[in-house]
Amino acid sequence: MNNASSALKVAAGIFLTIALITIVVLLFISAQEATKTAQNNFADIQTELSQAAFTVYDGTTISGSQVTNALRKYADKEQFGIKVITGKNVAGQWYGNQLNISQDLNNADYGSVIGPEDKVGIINQTMSEKDNQYVNPSGKFKAIIVKDRSNVVRGLIFQQS
Repeated sequence: MNNASSALKVAAGIFLTIALITIVVLLFISAQEATKTAQNNFADIQTELSQAAFTVYDGTTISGSQVTNALRKYADKEQFGIKVITGKNVAGQWYGNQLNISQDLNNADYGSVIGPEDKVGIINQTMSEKDNQYVNPSGKFKAIIVKDRSNVVRGLIFQQS
């Protein structure tokens, strides 16, 4: 009788151990899925916040002084380019990186950087009235945001109106 009682206690202990392990595994799996969901939501929020700085330029008309401020602020940013089209320079001038905007918006290369090692444009030329790149501080410029296929802001285009 003593052996049967001991066997039942061992069996109950094994059963409880298996039940406890099963519960821990189920909790771990559900916590892992919740963590993945939270990471995805955090990544989405982070992307929105990083792109929120550019919403001020989305289809708005800004002054030339705001254009030069944007040049100083974003021209050195990696994988980013700014094109300024003035009355003197109808072809426009890229600052920072030159972007591929000659393709259709749905093209995979649209918004990609052309020659990422080669930085272009000299911001100081936007200050000199003698240069074709001169940006009149009181001039009005239409701002356009350039996004790539993954909806990441790659650049800005300012066209004098």
